[in-house]
Amino acid sequence: MTTAYWCVLVAGLLPYLATTVAKAGAKFDNNNPRDWLAKQEGWRRRANAAQNNGFEAFPFFAAAVIVAHLAHAPQGRVDTLALVFIAARVAHFAAYLADIAPLRSLVWMAGLGCTIALFFQGT
Repeated sequence: MTTAYWCVLVAGLLPYLATTVAKAGAKFDNNNPRDWLAKQEGWRRRANAAQNNGFEAFPFFAAAVIVAHLAHAPQGRVDTLALVFIAARVAHFAAYLADIAPLRSLVWMAGLGCTIALFFQGT
């Protein structure tokens, strides 16, 4: 399995990390988790937002990696773009928790740029 494919797995799991962080140390209502998360404030609310954003970014990234592989793009470039995407997603999550909106937007755009670049690696 390529590094880029491993990155797809990591990208798919990262939103669950955000959920775990949102629930950490709290009296979590597992009977109504979405209601509980919607009522949170501060960093817990931002962790939930980061989770949602992670789920939103995942399909586009996964498709881009698959398309790059199908197009026989140079593996080194595909792997590098996938790793940078993961780094951007981790930074995005950290910036979300820390409530640093300009940095959050910057690393979000970096991740999106990597995803778009993956589509053009086979050309």
